[in-house]
Amino acid sequence: GLVGSLVLIAYGFVPCLQQEGAFGRVYAVYGGFFIVLSYAWGWGMDGDRPDRGDMLGSCVAIVGVLLAWFWPRDEDTDVSTPMEANVT
Repeated sequence: GLVGSLVLIAYGFVPCLQQEGAFGRVYAVYGGFFIVLSYAWGWGMDGDRPDRGDMLGSCVAIVGVLLAWFWPRDEDTDVSTPMEANVT
């Protein structure tokens, strides 16, 4: 009920506070962790134990998070305004 609602509100608000210039990347990373934490919450609070597919899917999500966050990028790339880069 209330705790779940507060966690969901925090989940939507906390990415706005991050210093990373690429908000979309930050939000995608939060999404990957949300997948894992959803299963953990369901298991811990409701006793709904994840099966192998759930565990594998969570691992794939975390690998995706790690790739998105730690992939080497050019420092000169301006990710804050991607649409302006295509305007001539």
